[in-house]
Amino acid sequence: TEELQIVDSHDKIDAAVERVAMVREAVGPNIGIAVDFHGRVHRPMARALVKELESYRLMFIEEPVLSENREALKEIAALGSTPIALGERLYSRWDFKSVFEEGVVDIIQPDLSHAGGITECRKIAAMAEAYDVAVAPHCPLGPIALAACLQLDAVSYNCFIQEQSLGIHYNAANDLLDYAANKDVFRYEDGYVAIPDGPGLGVEIDEDYVKERAREGHRWRNPIWRHKDGSFAEW
Repeated sequence: TEELQIVDSHDKIDAAVERVAMVREAVGPNIGIAVDFHGRVHRPMARALVKELESYRLMFIEEPVLSENREALKEIAALGSTPIALGERLYSRWDFKSVFEEGVVDIIQPDLSHAGGITECRKIAAMAEAYDVAVAPHCPLGPIALAACLQLDAVSYNCFIQEQSLGIHYNAANDLLDYAANKDVFRYEDGYVAIPDGPGLGVEIDEDYVKERAREGHRWRNPIWRHKDGSFAEW
């Protein structure tokens, strides 16, 4: 979804629903569609959007509100049956503990690069299993991060889907496999990927390419989005 004001016009709601409807029509009734609100939608408009999307039988809705505002999730969850996902901005099992206790999140999305690596996220996944909550690790990152996620997926019964960024639009000359010496390490077929079985995490890094990119350098910052009135919007 694009940015919405705390209370906004319904033409933006209509536009978001139209995009989902086009995707549903294109892929048919049995392909999973996840819609990422990305915390860009405030509580009043999240309620409206969730209700309008219910008929499209979504796989899940991600971050319908920011993690800081998750007291709204109980009300939002009551509006329909679509599973709710959250967690890329939570950083330890203690952050997730209260999420499990609240009982309204169906899928958690810890990021292994932010939430303590394989060991901490394995503990988070085990806690989630005890609450009958699914895990979908957050990973729009590089080959080491994805390989680590796949190791977690392999040993966690409740991991059901894995985010990855192969070929994603913002990674020109910086794609996931650009940094891997063994380009076939992630072998995708029919929506499934083989778990890398080489030494360590199974990924061999092209160190010369890493050095080349390091010489160029970067200063990545979150995009700055603004509403029409010039105020800051959640990106």
